[in-house]
Amino acid sequence: MIQLSESQILAWITPLLWPFLRALAMLGTLPVFGQRSVPMRVKIGLAGFIALAAQPSLPPMPVVPLDSPLAFMVVAQQVLVGVTMGFAVRLVFAAVELAGELIGLQMGLNFAGFFDPATASQGTASSRLFGTMVAFLFVLGNGHLMMIQALVRSFEVFQVGETPFAFLNRLQPQQWGSEIFMLGLWIALPLVGMLLFVNLVLGMISRVAPQISVFSVGFPITVTVGLIGMLLTLPLMEMPFTMALQRLVEQFQ
Repeated sequence: MIQLSESQILAWITPLLWPFLRALAMLGTLPVFGQRSVPMRVKIGLAGFIALAAQPSLPPMPVVPLDSPLAFMVVAQQVLVGVTMGFAVRLVFAAVELAGELIGLQMGLNFAGFFDPATASQGTASSRLFGTMVAFLFVLGNGHLMMIQALVRSFEVFQVGETPFAFLNRLQPQQWGSEIFMLGLWIALPLVGMLLFVNLVLGMISRVAPQISVFSVGFPITVTVGLIGMLLTLPLMEMPFTMALQRLVEQFQ
């Protein structure tokens, strides 16, 4: 009869348990993969596959009794690290959507919220377009592979140990909010400046020719200029998005 001790079982379980929890927490909060349309079984399967495939690259895991208070602290550490990694990527997505919101506001697309308040909570059409485009850019630019690499490297930087929450003092995630405004303004600034110039020209026309109805003429002009500007500046969105994503992900490596 084969007899297994508790230490042997823990030595087999813990090398898979801690990476599995951290990967599952990251996939649960990561954009694209963390959406409700992705079944939970798929997320659990991906987390288990990542934890199994990353075993040769992971440092030795400490054996912690699962019924000890330290085990609960270590579980909380893995969940927080994974959630923080997904939160960092969501900040970059939110910055791009903020750029689309600013552009839509300058184009006058927010007028729909005055007539139908239900659409105001969903954001403008430009914001949703930017969010969809950055989701495609994240997948096509191998952003998911970058996150898996950062997840594996995070076990060397933030090791499983007796100080589970020491990574918060190093990362300072509460200071990442500035990335939203900085990156959003960086992406939206060319179009906002272009539309501001158009509005200034329309204001001068209204002063020179008061008989022209600026509200009926200016709205289609600003929308047309905004759509053309979005068509020209969308290829330029890759560089700031990739730079911001790498800058945040490098903190886990």
